[in-house]
Amino acid sequence: MTRVYFVRHAQPEHNWKEDRTRPLTDEGKKDSEIVLEFLKDKKIDAFYCSPYKRSMDNIAEAAVFFSKEIITDERLREREKGPDGNNYGMFQKRWADHDYHEEGGESIAMVQRRNMEALNEILSDNMDKDIVIGTHGTALSTILNFYDSNFGCEDFLRIIDWMPYIIELDFEGDKLVGKQEHCHMEKEFKGKYNHPSRLKYSEKNGDT
Repeated sequence: MTRVYFVRHAQPEHNWKEDRTRPLTDEGKKDSEIVLEFLKDKKIDAFYCSPYKRSMDNIAEAAVFFSKEIITDERLREREKGPDGNNYGMFQKRWADHDYHEEGGESIAMVQRRNMEALNEILSDNMDKDIVIGTHGTALSTILNFYDSNFGCEDFLRIIDWMPYIIELDFEGDKLVGKQEHCHMEKEFKGKYNHPSRLKYSEKNGDT
């Protein structure tokens, strides 16, 4: 069995303009300690990650602990967003129609295709190993939707404030055979809004 621990990054600097280089806040750096605390008694064979700084920094201490290199993969990056792409109405539209996207942004289907392509290669290269993948809220959500078509907007919004967040997916070959949420820290986004179900989202910052 191949075990994959997906680690969504801790709280980022929301006011940082460049998405790729956006760092964790001081609080986010401290919260990242729970990632090492959770992983250190596991047998981790490899670390993969989005190339974005916040995701890499989130798992860096754990990678050092296990004396492993972090292998980055551009396909694991977060959703590219266009102007006004992150508000509740846009979240609903994208999750209702996976091919829909704002001008300059990516659709759920686009993000899912590249993330699943990367994941399938990782699974093929690491049969019967334990893997860590540093990821993002929307990127991770598209993977969870791939294996469970009922995962949608409400599920995405349930985890939007969980930074960091660790979920384990277990595979036999490329077949998902188990799923378990392990731990998270709840951190509110700036500009949060309570939609009718009282779930939170970030109106003006990154997809997560």
